[in-house]
Amino acid sequence: MKLAVISDIHSNLYALMKVLDDIDSEDVTSIICLGDLVGYGCHPNEVISLIKRRNILSLKGNYDASVIDNSYTYIRNTETNSFSLPWTFDELRASNKFFLSSLPTSMTLDFGNRKIKLVHGSPDKINEYLTEDYENLDAIMNNLSEDVLICAHTHMPYIKNFNNKLLINAGSVGKPKNGSPNATYAILEIYDNMPIKAKIKSVEYDYNKIIKDMQLNKFPSRLINSYESGIE
Repeated sequence: MKLAVISDIHSNLYALMKVLDDIDSEDVTSIICLGDLVGYGCHPNEVISLIKRRNILSLKGNYDASVIDNSYTYIRNTETNSFSLPWTFDELRASNKFFLSSLPTSMTLDFGNRKIKLVHGSPDKINEYLTEDYENLDAIMNNLSEDVLICAHTHMPYIKNFNNKLLINAGSVGKPKNGSPNATYAILEIYDNMPIKAKIKSVEYDYNKIIKDMQLNKFPSRLINSYESGIE
């Protein structure tokens, strides 16, 4: 089977639409979202509606949880978030707040004889940054009972092998931080008695569309510029 994993859409409808078009061309069996559907961008309701319409199984991200609380529960109190958090809370429909609140924070899926752990941040914390050089990666993977750990949250994609285990960071659909404006997501090919194949895909989209919408809504220039630079 083929599994597509997306994450950190952050209210960027245009990036999500383009990524879903790319996923459709890959003929995947299922799509899973690791959370942070909202925050930063200006289309939170539209993003959630599309996720619902496509019946995409989703987790709750740290930004989603903070928007539900309308507080800096799991996000930093920064100049950007001081605008983005209340704006998103006010913009989000009550039904979509309920949808976000109902999402799980992790899940484990069985594919034949393989077990895959899916989280937003880490198996321990919704907002833990599992960067590629994170000092606790070895300990986290040694303690993992599943065969594969798939995370996001850092907005920086990578694939790493740990002996017989696999760690995948799916990156970010809507707000990458790897120096490119392109959306990223992960694809896994899982078949019995064969090694799991994983790859990161980079997808171009017209980021000028969301920049224009953010300008019309008077979003901070630093936040707007990050969509073009791919840097926080």
